[in-house]
Amino acid sequence: MGPRSLFPSTLRIHLSVLQIIVLVLAALLILFFVGGVLAARRRAREEAPAYARHLSEADQALEQARAADRGWDRAVMEEVARAALNKEYPAAAFGQLDLVLVDDRPGVNQDTAHFEALDGDRRVTVVLCRGEAGWSVERIG
Repeated sequence: MGPRSLFPSTLRIHLSVLQIIVLVLAALLILFFVGGVLAARRRAREEAPAYARHLSEADQALEQARAADRGWDRAVMEEVARAALNKEYPAAAFGQLDLVLVDDRPGVNQDTAHFEALDGDRRVTVVLCRGEAGWSVERIG
């Protein structure tokens, strides 16, 4: 009787050296792929706030440029928005007022501007519309 095998003869696996190398390389490729995906997800998660901030700044700059180019008076628009905010929220102190959207339609009567006012963690949207008499508040909230 020869040495006994731990595996019965029906479970013996015969692999050539080439098959073992192919399996090891396939396992390494899978590990590198999974590691790369995890690293890319982590980097995207870490860079998401900065990317969102840069995107927001670019959007706001574009909207401000569009507004300035069309001859809209930003100071007048802000004054109307702040007056409406003070009337609607008298106890609040909105320090930051950002122009976030300019909707410049043909003519004057359909133009709108959207501002976001910040008071700590609270954000309030102020929508202005322009008519023959100038800017007025369409909606706050």
